[in-house]
Amino acid sequence: MSTTTALEQATRFEAVIGLEIHVQLATRTKMFCSCAIDFGGEPNTRTCPVCLGQPGTLPVVNRRAVEYAIRLGLALGCQIAPSSQFHRKNYFYPDMPKNYQISQYDVPICLGGELTVATDAGERRVGITRVHMEEDTGKSLHVLDTTSGVGVDPAEGLRVTRISDADYSLVDYNRAGIPLLEVVSEPDIRTATEAQAYLTELRAIVLALGISDAKLEEGSMRCDANVSLRPVGHTVFGTRAEVKNMNSVRSLGRAITYEIARQTDLLTRGEPVVQETRHWNEATGTTSTLRVKETTEDYRYFPDPDLVPVQPDPAWVDELRASLPQLPAARRARLVESLGLSGQQAAGVVGAGLAPLLDEAVAAGAPAAEAANWLTNEVTAWANERGVEPAAAPLTASHLAELTALVADQTLSKKLARQVLDRVLAGEGPPREVAAARGLAQISDTGELERAVDAAIAADPAAAQRVRDGNRKAVGALVGAVMKATKGQANPALVNELLTGRLTAPDG
Repeated sequence: MSTTTALEQATRFEAVIGLEIHVQLATRTKMFCSCAIDFGGEPNTRTCPVCLGQPGTLPVVNRRAVEYAIRLGLALGCQIAPSSQFHRKNYFYPDMPKNYQISQYDVPICLGGELTVATDAGERRVGITRVHMEEDTGKSLHVLDTTSGVGVDPAEGLRVTRISDADYSLVDYNRAGIPLLEVVSEPDIRTATEAQAYLTELRAIVLALGISDAKLEEGSMRCDANVSLRPVGHTVFGTRAEVKNMNSVRSLGRAITYEIARQTDLLTRGEPVVQETRHWNEATGTTSTLRVKETTEDYRYFPDPDLVPVQPDPAWVDELRASLPQLPAARRARLVESLGLSGQQAAGVVGAGLAPLLDEAVAAGAPAAEAANWLTNEVTAWANERGVEPAAAPLTASHLAELTALVADQTLSKKLARQVLDRVLAGEGPPREVAAARGLAQISDTGELERAVDAAIAADPAAAQRVRDGNRKAVGALVGAVMKATKGQANPALVNELLTGRLTAPDG
């Protein structure tokens, strides 16, 4: 019996992937009560009888959450239902104070739609099944008690761990009741890369709409992936596994890649794929069984008797449609067509949420391509180091325009401009003031530079002689010496010109 290679095995099957993405909405209060939804805080301090599900309490729908749901649905090309309904989804976990979740089931607020994403293979259309409203659950903390002996501070001996390693669990209900939108895709995705592109584009739309901060690492945007395989050329879906706990775009790609490999191996060996929910372990790069997958019947959905149907006024829907901002795809196209950016630059600016700042900087006189480079490189790197969104950087359009002008007139070199930008972002003031206060202006005075050039030639006559002998590359050592002597403030182009002229002249 012949054996097959890993590549041959992989090409026998096609992956079928659908994503369920939960978006935590940036409303001031929870979905059905007036409790604040600020991230963090002492456990169980942002709760009330309504979100704790105490007897006799009645939920009231958050109008802003409905607005945000309609805005996202419109942005995705969905049909806005004239009437939608909340149901009770029954299941029994410690983080569910009511033992049911208020969610939408067969009558959601948004139906249909699509999202087009760019991949290396070209554009890919991914259908949207639905966008529906629901409430978030609480949060379980699994605790390992490492205290031992006398005199150990208990607070220092407790740490959060996996449930399998925990001594006990605690529940924080601060998150319970926060409004969520669940965006369910059609099973149109075929690769991990396409899934990453879909998540990235959807996140960009959410940020452009301003309905969520969409922070994957904090859980305000969460992604579950349904992955199955089927023989290439077949149309019947295989048995799927739902993978949870991916908290970054990178994690999503890794988890799907692993799951495809796991299921390929099972099917190649003639073993069945079990329908289940699996947990992604970032540290090991593997998935493991979390629980056997529930079916719709297990949840025993029924209409919530305490909530009336949601019936948005058509005039209000039209008003929201007219107020939509320019969406990421249109923004990228505009930046390429009207400002002359490359596709990569436009994607970087829009993906970082910096398109409005770029527009303002260009209006203030900054060259578009140069300003885009500062934003997508230095500003984005600064934000990543601090774990914040690039759009939160304390940089104004006038600062950016002034910085590019200082580079253009050779007051600053690119290297010095980076130092100035760091200080601007640290709150020291506009670029020109920072450069003057810290003495960072570029030296372009010919007389001053000629003295530095003469000193460099005298200090390294061997390098100077190599240049005289025709080795033009040897001038780099002398340029470096001048830059070091001037603490990086010399105009490097002018230094190179002076050195070359001095050493290649007849009397050099």
